[in-house]
Amino acid sequence: MKSEWTTNYEGSEIKVTNSWFSGEKLYVNNELQDEQLNFITPSQMTGKLIAKNGEQMDIKTNLSGFFRVSCRMFINNKKVELQQIK
Repeated sequence: MKSEWTTNYEGSEIKVTNSWFSGEKLYVNNELQDEQLNFITPSQMTGKLIAKNGEQMDIKTNLSGFFRVSCRMFINNKKVELQQIK
């Protein structure tokens, strides 16, 4: 089973995918930033986003759940809304 979440933040597309066989992945503008293969403990991934003004922002994501997986994302410690597309 595969799950996928996405958001558009200041013109950048951020995507998080989760699959039983390939693990969790964090993409920013289709570039892989972090990945984990994790079956027991909640997944935590990090990445960087360059804003339009050149500022570097920190991305944190975490996934949790077993039968129904949920994803949360924070950019510079502020929660960002995600849309689950799969």
